[in-house]
Amino acid sequence: MNIRAAAPSDAREWDRMRSALWPSDGHAAEIEEYFRTGGSPLLTVVFVAERAGGGLAGFLELGLRPYAEGCESSPVPFIEGWYVDADARHSGIGRSLVRTAEEWARREGYREIASDVELENEGSLAAHRALGYDEVSRLVCLRRTL
Repeated sequence: MNIRAAAPSDAREWDRMRSALWPSDGHAAEIEEYFRTGGSPLLTVVFVAERAGGGLAGFLELGLRPYAEGCESSPVPFIEGWYVDADARHSGIGRSLVRTAEEWARREGYREIASDVELENEGSLAAHRALGYDEVSRLVCLRRTL
């Protein structure tokens, strides 16, 4: 398994995995923008996990946020998206993606890294905890159509 920064040739596979994580249209345009501009307002760097036989098995999108709950520094590297294909889970790929993002953040001089999990996503919460991430708060977001 090789973890590396995403390249334009990864666009189709990244789009496939993004769509599995966040079912919606529009990922291809965001991915194209990321490669065209060398980043985006929300994504600073994207790491991918290569399969031995070709293709990708996972990705991690890392952004920089001016604030993250429970953090003392600013800006804060923030795991915006983290995904591993179902057939490749529990093999260390997710751990390697996170460790690569943490190493990148350390090299860039950051002292903290943050992430979030939807309240009902117990699998992701367990994965974060297994990697040493501490829960700092719980949040319920509300809206009302006017």
